[in-house]
Amino acid sequence: MGYKVLIPQEILDEGKDWLRARGYEIKMGSGIKADDIARDVVDCDAILARTAPFPARVLEAGKKLRVIGRHGIGYDNIDVAKATELGIWVTNAPESNAGSVAEFAMGCIIALARNFIRSDRETRAGNWSIRDKMVGTDLEGKVLGIAGLGKIGRRLARKASLGMEMKVIGYDPYLAPEAFPEYATPVATWEELFASSDFISLHMPGGAKNRGIVGRKEFFLMKKTAYLINASRGDVVNEAELVEALKKGVIAGAALDVFAQEPPEKDNPLFSLDNVFLTPHNAALTREAMVRMALGAAQGIDEVLTGGRPTWPVNEPAARREP
Repeated sequence: MGYKVLIPQEILDEGKDWLRARGYEIKMGSGIKADDIARDVVDCDAILARTAPFPARVLEAGKKLRVIGRHGIGYDNIDVAKATELGIWVTNAPESNAGSVAEFAMGCIIALARNFIRSDRETRAGNWSIRDKMVGTDLEGKVLGIAGLGKIGRRLARKASLGMEMKVIGYDPYLAPEAFPEYATPVATWEELFASSDFISLHMPGGAKNRGIVGRKEFFLMKKTAYLINASRGDVVNEAELVEALKKGVIAGAALDVFAQEPPEKDNPLFSLDNVFLTPHNAALTREAMVRMALGAAQGIDEVLTGGRPTWPVNEPAARREP
């Protein structure tokens, strides 16, 4: 076949083996900065992309480039408009990590409700008396509000409703009320979602349209006993206003897997707060999901380079770039 696939960041062997079995040559990248990728892509037909940046200059440097297969769901690190202009397909793997992220969000809800993180810290410090000072809350009957009822939001709704007997409400402006799953009740407004929930879990894309969409207004709508979970994109939350709300007790706490800047600066004020727990953008990083992401990205590359239409297209170039 003779096609070469650039992989700037390491993936599991299952994805590389799948490509090699179909005759593709694998080229591992020399670095993950845009300049590194622009240099590496010159002789490549495809990129299997993770979280490194793929701006216009990278795509323009790939004169043979015909497809970028995104390892996962998000593609805000890729200049999709430029790819479309150049006739380059962008694909992703939307089925790969939805269940894993939903499980992570459910774990955050349980950890927040039962004070797991702080209880562990205090117990290790010898503060046994914390058991009488830090009372948790049951989840049965509590209201979980989900912003975004896509693949992840739906899975979380099912787990919370059927597994934990929570009442699930949801807001999704792109989903008709009759299209909501039976275990999630639609609310009429964004404001109602925040005002009615004991836990809010965000499952929406990042980018300019949603940047800072959750901020001071939403925090003051929330109950003082309510918690925020964000395992979507860091830019959907106004981080400075969240810090203020956490410091002043406007809301009870939060769990964040994503940040406005990644990695966050060492002096990020979130690090000094004990009513938020933080993870390094790894909600989707289970062994099983990593295999699915690698194979999904590889499949998209193969579908385009063999002349087919990708199963999970992000864009629709007017004309294919020919080899």
